[in-house]
Amino acid sequence: MNIMNVDYSTKIPNNVNLSEDRQVLKALEGWHPGYMDWWSDMGPEGFQQSLVYLRTAYSVDPRGWAKFDYVKMPEYRWGILLAPQEENRVIPFGENFGKPAWQEVPGEHRATLRRLIVIQGDTEPASVEQQRHLGKTAPSLYDLRNLFQVNVEEGRHLWAMVYLLQKYFGRDGREEADDLLRRRSGDADSPRMLGAFNEATPDWLSFFMFTYFTDRDGKMQLHSLAQSGFDPLSRTCRFMLTEEAHHMFVGETGISRVVQRTCEAMRAAGISDPTDVAKVRALGVIDLPTIQKKLNLHYSLSLDLFGSEVSTNAANAFNAGIKGRFKETQIDDDHRLQSSTYPVLKLVNGEIKRVDEPALTALNMRLRDDYTQDCVKGMLRWNKIISSAGYDFKLTLPNVAFHRQIGEFRDINATPDSVLIDDAIWNKRKGEWLPSTADGDFIASLMNPVTEAGEFASWISPPKVGIDNKPGDFEYVKIET
Repeated sequence: MNIMNVDYSTKIPNNVNLSEDRQVLKALEGWHPGYMDWWSDMGPEGFQQSLVYLRTAYSVDPRGWAKFDYVKMPEYRWGILLAPQEENRVIPFGENFGKPAWQEVPGEHRATLRRLIVIQGDTEPASVEQQRHLGKTAPSLYDLRNLFQVNVEEGRHLWAMVYLLQKYFGRDGREEADDLLRRRSGDADSPRMLGAFNEATPDWLSFFMFTYFTDRDGKMQLHSLAQSGFDPLSRTCRFMLTEEAHHMFVGETGISRVVQRTCEAMRAAGISDPTDVAKVRALGVIDLPTIQKKLNLHYSLSLDLFGSEVSTNAANAFNAGIKGRFKETQIDDDHRLQSSTYPVLKLVNGEIKRVDEPALTALNMRLRDDYTQDCVKGMLRWNKIISSAGYDFKLTLPNVAFHRQIGEFRDINATPDSVLIDDAIWNKRKGEWLPSTADGDFIASLMNPVTEAGEFASWISPPKVGIDNKPGDFEYVKIET
């Protein structure tokens, strides 16, 4: 079959020739009913029979890979799509640098690869579970459609990881695939594997922050796995990145539109001080200091997803050729790192300092630094909106020591400006830096659904361009009444 095009003649759309891989096809068809039960129980609540204008991949050719049409979400064709195989691809890093990429799982790396695939796979359904109630408070049909696009694609990414588990890991893989449907975000007994994916996503500002900051962690992890010497994993992640770009677009433009609306409302009301929270909130928009608090929360939660700054597990995965660095092949070094160092932020005698560590064990820190640099780009756009409106206020990333549960700074308290403080001061002042219950209640009070085509809630601006270049009054979701 043509690897570029997707075969829709089978129950499970794919470009991996499933029809001739009977054992894997049977395993996936056996998993399918459980997935549909999970989607029914934990997918978007209340819109399963609505027609949604969604994109579906028909090819993996980057020049044109998706088509748009109305579809009911349970009828969405979740498929298994791998980027085209690169001829003569070699492992681009580690002790196996320059050797042919693996088409099968090397026995000695089986456990490590399975663990990485399971962790990545676990995040995909988790975010769907976290966001399942948001449809009921969508600020427009445009935003509702974007939420559902993100949700169905996270579902497809789960299928992508399950395919790898079913095809390459035998009985262990099948058991892990079943467990991916058993765990639930925030469940006391069977939670999702990573902390940020057990947090609530109570409102649309949280959703935009999640898709900007937490999905961006996913981008960095996928880039690292796309370098993998295990070629089927590399190809899987390369195509996932094509879809993931839209998720971060939803976050970045969502926050831009919230900031834009707030600035417009302040100017129209003659408010000169953007920190006058009560006055700004009286306009029915979200004040900039609260947006900063939400940013602080989601950025710090997302930093924890990178794990400990110094990690022998990360070093071992790199040495083995399993997980590389962000844009590994574009880095100008020996790709082995045996004698290199990398500066790591650490707590030294009560002060936060940079300490040179072996580059191999500092790979998590390096990936996190790449992530932070990537985060800054969108913030420049948000701050340009604020300054163009004539306001002296800047949204900023808090210091990496702020509000951490994992890594070097998990046992200390620090302000967003990196000042170390004791528990008493933290408990007294944390409401200045993180969303309080009152902040959450205020945002919740704005979350009233808008279901008229072309209409938008009072707290968010319309987008500059429609999805698939549709006009502003396009009916992106045909809601069943």
